[in-house]
Amino acid sequence: MKREKLLRLAGIAMAGLIMIGLSPPAFSQNCALCYTQAASAGARMIEALRSGILVLIIPPTLMWLVIAAIAYSKRNQFKHAENVPGPDSDW
Repeated sequence: MKREKLLRLAGIAMAGLIMIGLSPPAFSQNCALCYTQAASAGARMIEALRSGILVLIIPPTLMWLVIAAIAYSKRNQFKHAENVPGPDSDW
């Protein structure tokens, strides 16, 4: 049963990777028009593009790291079985 669950999870992950890999937006980074526009732009425009890329990448990455750190620190908050009263305890 555990093996079946693992195989099903692997199949879902593989299907997701195939869907992402074959999607048209995944190949849009090689757009000829975008490349031509960036190549013909001046040095100021190229620097603005680089800054814009950093502005669009850094905040979501930091947010994701903060959420992951909070989730990691709170992972065992409700799983302390030694503090839970048993069915035969009197409170």
